[in-house]
Amino acid sequence: MTAPVAVASPPAAPVGATIAVDRVSKWLGPVVALSDVSFSIGPGVTALLGPNGAGKSTLLRILCGLTSPSQGSVRVLGANPRTDLGLRRHLGLVAQQEALFEQLRAFDIVALSAGLHEVADRDVAARGALGLVDLDPDDARPVRTYSKGMRQRVKVAAAMVHNPTVVVLDEPLEGLDPRQRLRMIELFVQLGAQGRTVLVSSHVLDEVERFGSQVLVLAKGRLAASGDFREIRDLMDERPHRLRLRSSDARRLAAALMAGGSVVGTHLESAESVLVDTTTVGAFRRAVARAAAAEGVRLLEVTPLDDDLDSVFRYLVGR
Repeated sequence: MTAPVAVASPPAAPVGATIAVDRVSKWLGPVVALSDVSFSIGPGVTALLGPNGAGKSTLLRILCGLTSPSQGSVRVLGANPRTDLGLRRHLGLVAQQEALFEQLRAFDIVALSAGLHEVADRDVAARGALGLVDLDPDDARPVRTYSKGMRQRVKVAAAMVHNPTVVVLDEPLEGLDPRQRLRMIELFVQLGAQGRTVLVSSHVLDEVERFGSQVLVLAKGRLAASGDFREIRDLMDERPHRLRLRSSDARRLAAALMAGGSVVGTHLESAESVLVDTTTVGAFRRAVARAAAAEGVRLLEVTPLDDDLDSVFRYLVGR
């Protein structure tokens, strides 16, 4: 296994949004794959989330110019990805489908990608890209002998070999073991920190949180939410927030909070622990300290239970 290789800096990107999608819809026969989707994202890592059939892969194909929207417009680095062929030099795609030349070595596949993107020294570029994903460029085996995780990394190397400004990855963590997943997440974060726009489609929510907090959530072909998932959760005013309170007397504290009207429900877990639901987190945090002091109860811990990405995702796609 080779040592990780530093990522070269990408070409300068335009100031502002690098990907802009305006009211995009896509029909596949009678099926509406995307419906009136609009968003814009800039440099950094953004996770594209949604259940199977939500339209994620269709959206990524449109962004890479592999298909046209039925309605609406897309701009990547200010260009139309379907008609401006020069954009391909600045765009790297890791498709979800298995599409490798089975009889070739990993080095040959990545060098071929470098040649297609008109990289000046494709052999040097291929070695660097394979080192980036911890694969040996001198491995003589054909990729048909590779594991699923190794094949995924070959695809990432082929997408990065020409040093793209925009990187689009469709389920790139699928098939990787835990150590490989961690390494790939570190790589994506590094790419985003360098000023690239990295759009990653994934369903592994606990790992998506390691990319950062910026998300796009698709549900039934529509954009359910975009932005910082923690801020999205804070805007869900119609859904009570759940917190766990640990104190010296959970029953007494819960009764005081209910009487004060700062919670809409409680569930006693033990003498020291109670779950509370509130629709006004800011007011609740002020009220809980006052209630504990008034009742002579020692407040030990206040823990939010539903402000993680999994909770936000399940709420958005279930509406």
